Amino acid sequence: MRKQLLFYLSTLLTFVILVSWVITHGDSFFTSGADSSAVRHEPVQWNMGSYFLGSPVKLLIFQVIVILLVTRVFGQLAQRLKQPAVVGEMFAGIFMGPSLLGKVLPTAAAVLFPAASLGNLEVLSQFGLIFFMFTVGMESQEHHGERNIGPAVIISHAGIIIPFILGIITSFMIYEHYRTPQAGFHIFAIFTGIAMSITAFPVLARILQERNLTTTPLGLLIITCAAIDDFTAWCLLSIGVAMQRSAGSFLAVYTIAGALLFTLLMLRVMKPALKLLFDRLAATPFANGKRTAISFLLLLGAAYVTETIGIHLLFGAFLAGSIIPDSAGFKSVLSEKINDVGKLLLLPIFFILTGLRTEVTMLNEPYIWGSLAVLLLAAVSGKLAGCTLAARMADLSWKDSLMIGTLMNTRGLMELVVLNIGYTLGIFSVRMFTMMVLVAILTTVMTGPLLDLIGQKKYHRAAT
Repeated sequence: MRKQLLFYLSTLLTFVILVSWVITHGDSFFTSGADSSAVRHEPVQWNMGSYFLGSPVKLLIFQVIVILLVTRVFGQLAQRLKQPAVVGEMFAGIFMGPSLLGKVLPTAAAVLFPAASLGNLEVLSQFGLIFFMFTVGMESQEHHGERNIGPAVIISHAGIIIPFILGIITSFMIYEHYRTPQAGFHIFAIFTGIAMSITAFPVLARILQERNLTTTPLGLLIITCAAIDDFTAWCLLSIGVAMQRSAGSFLAVYTIAGALLFTLLMLRVMKPALKLLFDRLAATPFANGKRTAISFLLLLGAAYVTETIGIHLLFGAFLAGSIIPDSAGFKSVLSEKINDVGKLLLLPIFFILTGLRTEVTMLNEPYIWGSLAVLLLAAVSGKLAGCTLAARMADLSWKDSLMIGTLMNTRGLMELVVLNIGYTLGIFSVRMFTMMVLVAILTTVMTGPLLDLIGQKKYHRAAT
């Protein structure tokens, strides 16, 4: 032991002496032959901002840390107020954007979110969205009873068609005030109708779970309606994106035909082949790892194909999730893995980016608030009336019909996705985008109180 200690100390002492000598005397051996053309660096002045956030990597890491903390705090506050966590995360985006932080602490906002850094956040948020849409696609397969399909199709399509029509009518009233140079009336009206007619499937499913309705007949019908609603709305959205991205009608037809062909290949060819492959892999070592790798390749490949076709990568992610087979309970394993990275780490970035695009302070004229009131009235009445009347026609009670209409009125994150696509494509102006973000938040916030008003509490089961 003594020999080892002496050896270690002598080695350490030699290292310290040699390094100290090199630092203090090493340069003197080579000063005479120095290249006079070498660049001379001036002493660097210490700056707190550049020290902590001076490189793109450090800035990005710091931004993500702040985003996770803020969205987590707002999500917890929303849950304490008996609202879904997504409501708090939406408000977190507005809090961090120009509407609040940008007004109160403009210097801090500019340092934290400089314009040059938003591209990196945009890329991360897109990965968060494709992971999210992938899980939505997987969840949309569950809880589908054959007996629910007929009523669910009628209810969900009524809940799309009526608000879509109201969205077009509203567009006639507001288009002149909120038009953009990149979008004609037809595409503006289509995107407004889609934004009004979509339902937030994940938020709806969470509300059903919190109120112990998931396994009830009514709950199964509602979740089936929401799944059909989302799939139909995303098909309409893909057509709208194709129309906006295509320079002419021929290209739009080509894009839509390509999307239909790809959808058929995924549902009719890839889905059964994937089930066969996953069933065979179930008996092999490291089966979940192999199936996870295949699932990620499918997700990224489908997103790439749909983006290349000209619709949107999120449609590909949704479609890929909808064909994942539940081989030996694999879907729950995969969903848990994706949620850990997608929903908890990457998706909050999307909320903040949405907030950075939202400027509530631009709603500074009475006619703008009037437009917001008209949009909100059209969105709420369209969903409530369409779904409630269709459910009543399916021989459900008025109470259950109103519950369906209220839950289908929840828009949440799904509408934000549509709005951001519309904003990126130049269809929605900043004012129109901001108004529709507020519609998404308000229709989600009102869901819980409306259910309590209807008297849904009697459906709670006693804890066992």
